[in-house]
Amino acid sequence: MSKKKPKKLVNAPVVANQVVPDKDKSPKVFQRDKLSKELHIAEREMTDKQKEFVALAMDKNTKCIVVKGPAGTAKTYYAIYAGLKLMSRKNVSDLLYLRSAVECSDDKIGFLPGEKEEKLAPYIQPLIEKLQEQLPKAEVDLLIKEERIANIPMGYLRGLSWNARFVVLDEAQDVSFKDLRTAITRVGEFSKLMILGDAEQIDIKNSGFNKLFNGLKGNEEDKANGVHTFEFTDEDCVRSAFVKYMIKRLREIEKTN
Repeated sequence: MSKKKPKKLVNAPVVANQVVPDKDKSPKVFQRDKLSKELHIAEREMTDKQKEFVALAMDKNTKCIVVKGPAGTAKTYYAIYAGLKLMSRKNVSDLLYLRSAVECSDDKIGFLPGEKEEKLAPYIQPLIEKLQEQLPKAEVDLLIKEERIANIPMGYLRGLSWNARFVVLDEAQDVSFKDLRTAITRVGEFSKLMILGDAEQIDIKNSGFNKLFNGLKGNEEDKANGVHTFEFTDEDCVRSAFVKYMIKRLREIEKTN
């Protein structure tokens, strides 16, 4: 009685009587080693919109989201949250925080003394606060020590390429269309870019944020290529009941004067 020959796996070449799996067809790009430890990220209650945003940000097919929303809707908080989740799961290696060095006050303070790190300290403070809210101090220290958290001035983006990075461009309402283009075209393989802005707090004359948001909104071809727009409303404001109320009142006052 003849023995049946063992079945070979479909499309798998046989070398020296061993089955060799199909080659990995993922793009071959330089990537930094991923974080070796799991992060312990604080959880808090989310609105339905916040849950929807986090799910979209973490979707493997999402490449870029342009996010519009009023103050207090936790745009930055949940962008950082999604980035930390993906870093902990080893989907990305680093979190980059970009912010235009534009003062929000009509009363400008002018030149800031000190080295580059000292000059940029006020602009990276929102990131540090969000990290401290979401992670134990030891894990914040670890990310900083391993240089997995970085801030890059908008004027220094040319020539960079981001592979397997989670990039948050905060206060994007104060970024020109030209600089938005520069940031978007830095995105390499396996990276994600979150562009966050509040259209009611524009401090520059040549903001490109609304132009970008409106140009991408609702385009199905964009979505198929991983590019989305997302909008929070007043109802998603979680900073405080006071802020939620005052956003509406300030809008009403601005329209009547």
